[in-house]
Amino acid sequence: MKEQEVCTLDGTVDRHGRPADRRKTGTWVAAILILVNQGLATLAFFGVGVNLVLFLTRVMGQGNADAANSVSKWTGTVYLFSLLGAFLSDSYWGRHKTCAIFQAIFVIGLVSLSLCSYAVLVKPAGCGDDQTPCGSHSTFHIALFYLSIYLVALGNGGYQPNIATFGADQFDEEDPKEGQSKVAFFSYFYLALNLGSLFSNTILGYFEDEGMWALGFWASAGSATLALVLFLVGTPRYRHFIPKGNPFSRFCQVVVAAARNWKAEIPTNEKDLFQVDGKECSNNAGRKISHTSGFKFLDKAAIITSKEQYLQGDDAHNPWRICPVTQVEEVKCILRLLPIWLCTILYSVVFTQMASLFVEQGAAMNTRISRFQIPPASMSSFDILSVAAFIFIYRRVLDPLVAMLRSKSGHRGLTELQRMGIGLVIAILAMVAAGTVEHFRLKQANQTCRSCEGSSSLSIFWQVPQYVLIGASEVFMYVGQLEFFNAQTPDGLKSFGSALCMTSISLGNYVSSLLVTIVMKISTADRMPGWIPGNLNHGHLDNFYFLLAGLTAADFAVYLVCAKWYKYIKFEGNRAGNNVDQLIV
Repeated sequence: MKEQEVCTLDGTVDRHGRPADRRKTGTWVAAILILVNQGLATLAFFGVGVNLVLFLTRVMGQGNADAANSVSKWTGTVYLFSLLGAFLSDSYWGRHKTCAIFQAIFVIGLVSLSLCSYAVLVKPAGCGDDQTPCGSHSTFHIALFYLSIYLVALGNGGYQPNIATFGADQFDEEDPKEGQSKVAFFSYFYLALNLGSLFSNTILGYFEDEGMWALGFWASAGSATLALVLFLVGTPRYRHFIPKGNPFSRFCQVVVAAARNWKAEIPTNEKDLFQVDGKECSNNAGRKISHTSGFKFLDKAAIITSKEQYLQGDDAHNPWRICPVTQVEEVKCILRLLPIWLCTILYSVVFTQMASLFVEQGAAMNTRISRFQIPPASMSSFDILSVAAFIFIYRRVLDPLVAMLRSKSGHRGLTELQRMGIGLVIAILAMVAAGTVEHFRLKQANQTCRSCEGSSSLSIFWQVPQYVLIGASEVFMYVGQLEFFNAQTPDGLKSFGSALCMTSISLGNYVSSLLVTIVMKISTADRMPGWIPGNLNHGHLDNFYFLLAGLTAADFAVYLVCAKWYKYIKFEGNRAGNNVDQLIV
């Protein structure tokens, strides 16, 4: 009888803990459910996030700078919670359970926000459009509002890094065909994320801009509920990785063991360092990682001293005294990722302007076509369309073309690091475009009615190039980031790799908030309203955009140095636990 491989080779299991049958679990059947779930959840999230800056100014009565800062802090908190979700997923709960729990919190937060807005915040009825401000709110009502939106932040933040990795888990990277699908999944995942926000940025954005905030929030709550139901429906089909325990303790073990052996001399032959026999590589039961020459002081954790010689081949070794090479390399992997990760933070400062200052800039432009008024937040639909177009252009045109041109050198297309660098360059162009548009908007506003708000005759469609450029940069930066951090993190830290992407967005929002505060403090003097005042016609938002372009250019120069220094992780063989028992005749 012909041998047929029916179980996955990457160590995944089904919901009962048995080796996953590739015929009945995973692949695109499960991945498509996850992509639809992501699209609906994103629709729900952006139903709140995309217009939050206008809700804060029109309903909650905040100024432009304060509202931009509040949105930056809230968005930053969303992605900061991704670290919590990744930790619980990798260490204890697993990705499926973590996604389900945090999605339930997400739904609770949206329902609370919808009730709060309908009952107490949007009063009198019909307020919150660009004409009718809402009344004042009590401290209790304000506290209830912030509790609701931060429950939304907790739920979405804890869910996001795990759903991306969980979708990739549905493909066996040890299988050539499924391995290619796994790489493609990240592009389609980011496409689903953007398409999911298209409805929020257009239809919901229009209703919210007209003051129908409760309706918009209820639609978001309904979408999030449907997303959760669909996710749970797919449970029998999913593949799972068993959580490997607290990665922080493994990290600390290497540091402590290296400190204990700091006087020991590192052997010249790397084979003399401590290794675990067989396929099991460390207490995280992942694939073995090849030894690298960097961060040599950490190699001291794997030195077999005279006191530890008897531990060779002994599975009961003390991990606080001696660690396998792979466990040491896990720490090196994280340390090598940090400089690259730090360089992505400033890009996120640029990206976050779409949800704050781009919207405020659009509100100060001519938003009317005949009798129809365009919601400023809906302009981000051009970003979404740009993402969809450039994902197609990259996967179907650019990547095959580069692969063909570089085929003689043995390379296949652009590397993740190269794509991230291209994303930074396009982000610089986006800020230059935004600054140029704002410069001409101010010029026209000064010629008509400088004291008026939103009086510029410059059409809001002049914002299209900056949104399109941001979308193009996302395809190269964020899709490249998802692939890079997922591929370059050890097996027990895959959710943490996705969380690094989210955390760079988080810190980017906090840096943006800090930068706005510093710029306003410095530029506000001698009766000058500052660069980003309540009435943008009195300010110089163009200078802020040009400042971001300059800072991103400096960041790109640092990134080039870090990318050249980086060494890619090298795994040895298949994952632990893969053996002939997984082949059925």
